[in-house]
Amino acid sequence: MNNAHQHGTTDRALRILAVTNLWPEDGSYRGIFVQRQVAALRSRGHHVDVEVVAQSRGKWDYLTAAPRVRRRARTGGYDVVHVHYGMTAPATRFAGHPVRVLSLYGSDINVPRQRFMTRLGWGGSRARIYVSRRLAETARDPAGHVVANGVDFRLFQPGDRSAARQALGISGTDRVVLFGADPSRPVKGYDLFDEVMTRLRQRDPSVRELILSTPGQPEADLVRKYDAADVLLFTSRPGSEGSPTVVKEAAAMGLPVVSVDVGDVQEVLSGVRPGAVVRFPSGGMTGPDRSGLVENLADRVTEVLDAGSRADGREQNAWLDEHLVADRITEIYHDLLKS
Repeated sequence: MNNAHQHGTTDRALRILAVTNLWPEDGSYRGIFVQRQVAALRSRGHHVDVEVVAQSRGKWDYLTAAPRVRRRARTGGYDVVHVHYGMTAPATRFAGHPVRVLSLYGSDINVPRQRFMTRLGWGGSRARIYVSRRLAETARDPAGHVVANGVDFRLFQPGDRSAARQALGISGTDRVVLFGADPSRPVKGYDLFDEVMTRLRQRDPSVRELILSTPGQPEADLVRKYDAADVLLFTSRPGSEGSPTVVKEAAAMGLPVVSVDVGDVQEVLSGVRPGAVVRFPSGGMTGPDRSGLVENLADRVTEVLDAGSRADGREQNAWLDEHLVADRITEIYHDLLKS
């Protein structure tokens, strides 16, 4: 397994075309991690254009986008075509001369139907970047690079907790458990979160939930919610995550995290205290096994609430600064262009 190392950005600026089906539109946070990576690369002096596939154009665009993408890739003078997410790969399969790099994020490898589309399109890619080691291992791709998505450490830094709570109308005595996604997305496991919250409220009526994702909310409110919460409870379903951004943002904010074992949370939270990573039951997610998981998660959240302190995740995860991540990705580009 190859890992990109940090050497800074001493080589020339590049022209990059980012092709993605993950991009924030209409106040959504979908693909915000791709948008931030593009911004970080631009801040390093690179020229990055973006071509969005599907989304507002509809799912048929996965099949019809290829001529549009090929034309743009061949006429834009690009050094690199960086494809974000495997479902987008077929649209870039014959993009022409520029070096082609493919980033894989989770469901594009973990979900069989999406993995099929990914495999159809990844031929000819000069490098594949996985956001977690677990994902690269699932793809059985020993030549893959492992580079986690970065976090904007300047935006996501601890602030005034009392002011954040006041702005959000949260009492100083409330014990706040944050759900880090849109509850309507089944893969994010709000059903499991809700069961854990029921247990917690039975133990302590002052426990309340806070939902991180609200369409169109300003970034300032996002940061306030991390500041206001006592713990992030992350409950995504097995095989649904690559490198969950919300866990890394919480770590950067010093917010303790209790998470199920998905994606790279084990690596991000290794040694971070307080907090915990809980394995899924080997017997499945029904009956006594599910009840045991709920109880285990509730116990770990209670331990964090009783500790009453912030976590040291920011210090432990300085390597996740998005500008350092942009440097590692740039090094991959330059290595390919030299070879």
